[in-house]
Amino acid sequence: MSAAAVALAASLSAAGCGEDDFENEPRPAAPIVVTAKVDAKKVVVSPGELGAGLVNFTVSNQSDDPVTLTLVGPSPEDSHESTEIPPAGVGNLKAELSEGDYEVSGGDRSDARSTRITVTAPRESSSDELLLP
Repeated sequence: MSAAAVALAASLSAAGCGEDDFENEPRPAAPIVVTAKVDAKKVVVSPGELGAGLVNFTVSNQSDDPVTLTLVGPSPEDSHESTEIPPAGVGNLKAELSEGDYEVSGGDRSDARSTRITVTAPRESSSDELLLP
């Protein structure tokens, strides 16, 4: 009986070893979807102001020429470019945006007038939010 008691005490003390209380890092903000349209005259992005973090751009090319959605940010590492989007096609661009103003254009081959978007402070953590696929 005493051997069983010693074994139980040893297992309980071993279970408590290494128990440090680590606080979890907050999750990053959930990605948002932003729409962009490129036609023969201009580039339109909606919304034009968003919080910093991961952004998925859905781009509609409504021009007669191939376009490349191009974001030029406050620094060279803040610049992003989509793959070529054919006329009447839809493309995507996934980018991690930091704070600042960005110029958004249809790329070198497009005559569309560029637009500006403003990226504000980082969006709140998605901790405690149900993330759907």
